Amino acid sequence: MGMDERKMFVAQLGPMPPPHGGVSTNMLAIHQALRQNGHDSVIIDVANRNENADVDEVLKPRSAFGLIRLLLKLDCDIVHYHIGGEFNTKLVFLTLLCGLLPGKKSVVTFHSGGYAKKIADMARPLSLRGFAFRSIDFLIGVNTQMIDMFSRYGVPKERTRLVLPFELQKPDQDLTIPAEFENFAKNADPFLLSVGALEPEYLNAFLIESMPAIIERFPNAGLLIAGSGSMRAGLADKIDQMKAGEKIVLAGNVNHAVLLHLIERADTVLRVTEYDGDAISVREALFLGTPVVASDNEMRPDGVHLLADPVNATDLVDTLSAALAEERKPEK
Repeated sequence: MGMDERKMFVAQLGPMPPPHGGVSTNMLAIHQALRQNGHDSVIIDVANRNENADVDEVLKPRSAFGLIRLLLKLDCDIVHYHIGGEFNTKLVFLTLLCGLLPGKKSVVTFHSGGYAKKIADMARPLSLRGFAFRSIDFLIGVNTQMIDMFSRYGVPKERTRLVLPFELQKPDQDLTIPAEFENFAKNADPFLLSVGALEPEYLNAFLIESMPAIIERFPNAGLLIAGSGSMRAGLADKIDQMKAGEKIVLAGNVNHAVLLHLIERADTVLRVTEYDGDAISVREALFLGTPVVASDNEMRPDGVHLLADPVNATDLVDTLSAALAEERKPEK
């Protein structure tokens, strides 16, 4: 750190993995960069889970009151709150709290492209969400839809900035993939990989129900679904009822280093959702040269094979066929 650069103490709020997603990836990258440059950094995990990634300086308040007390007590310069998914009333009040903390600057990074799209015509400055956003000193959006949303809520342009949320990397070649994943990938042709939470908006049930149509076209196809969530038990029952256990695997939370290998090994990565933001798994797949089939959220990067209908099995199979015919072109 240079003589003229003041040491900062930054506290970030957001969900820690597992599961490993774009929000946590962005938080961890900032956390590591701050520490590498001589600054103090702490992460406050606001997810309702008991398990955490093995990361230094992670605090997990046990209640909303404990979170408020921690934020008031913490002697940090900047509170950086990361919002993903729905911007519900609970998150609105937490945003207001961050914006009104005495003696601290506040930053919000909004990661939910799906929410920004959905709220576009309803955002109003004279609303609770408008007041919450304007209480924040600086707002970051990860795509132009989010920046437009801030403007609709009355946030001055000079207090917003567009910042892409991803940092792409190659898989660690010294890492060994767990045997169950290695064997599944080796025996599946094509090996299909879906990455996302096991929640309704990720349309995992549709993917599972579409496997007979996929297998009719590709008899040796296998689908591995990485991620966890509230629908796991129901999806497992659906797989059992279809007697498709050898063709479909719910892998649960997969370590990100292992996931990068699976993305590189996959013949196609699937990202089929009701709504979605700038999914890091899509960016990683394209970076590694793996074809991607995804629902159209109006913000997919070039090179993605878009579904005309996100819940039509015939369209899925046809789009998948086009993706599998594509020549792999990893970035150098």
